[in-house]
Amino acid sequence: MINVLMVEDDEQLASMIIKYLSSYDIKVTNYTHGLNVLTLLNADSKYDLLILDLTLPDIDGLELIIKIRERSHIPIIISSARDDLLDKIMGLERGADDYLPKPYDPRELEARIKTILRRQGNFVDIEKNNSFVLNEENYTIEFKGIVLPLTLGEYDILKMLIKRKNGVVSREDMIYESDHIDDNSSLKNIDVIISRIRQKIAKIDDSKKYIHSIRGMGYKLVM
Repeated sequence: MINVLMVEDDEQLASMIIKYLSSYDIKVTNYTHGLNVLTLLNADSKYDLLILDLTLPDIDGLELIIKIRERSHIPIIISSARDDLLDKIMGLERGADDYLPKPYDPRELEARIKTILRRQGNFVDIEKNNSFVLNEENYTIEFKGIVLPLTLGEYDILKMLIKRKNGVVSREDMIYESDHIDDNSSLKNIDVIISRIRQKIAKIDDSKKYIHSIRGMGYKLVM
């Protein structure tokens, strides 16, 4: 589990980010005021990364970065609608690690979080879900100790199912959240890919069906 601290006064946006990242084992705690987070950032902080808006009701985000860096080395991603190049330069010079201009796709935010933590050695892209072991660093998934021979599209879909932890993933999400499946693919194409994944799993263990079809909704991985 990755623990992320966020300072975002747009509560609707914050809610959307929290919901999306929770599907990828990233827990986000949000505050709407910047000064509230200073007491949370110390040597014993439980947070792995900070997402920071620049336009806050109590303090400018650029000033807050200075105060944060006086007490913490936590990685910072600036998330801001301010697209002034000077803001970006000042944010990075004051200690931010990345700058993501709004609006952005939450998939990009997820990727940047993991890239920063991987670069700093704070994150290992290995996740176990009983019989399945997901290794995002190597784009591989093991099933009962055997690496599944997956295409990149199959890898993306099985990864989503593993990360959703018994939750349902819609066919639409499988198309649009995959990096390796064309956005113009049909829903029937997803069914074909699921069938191939099932066949590869069954070659290792055919005693039960692991991927279940949920009528009118999508698919879920059942352990």
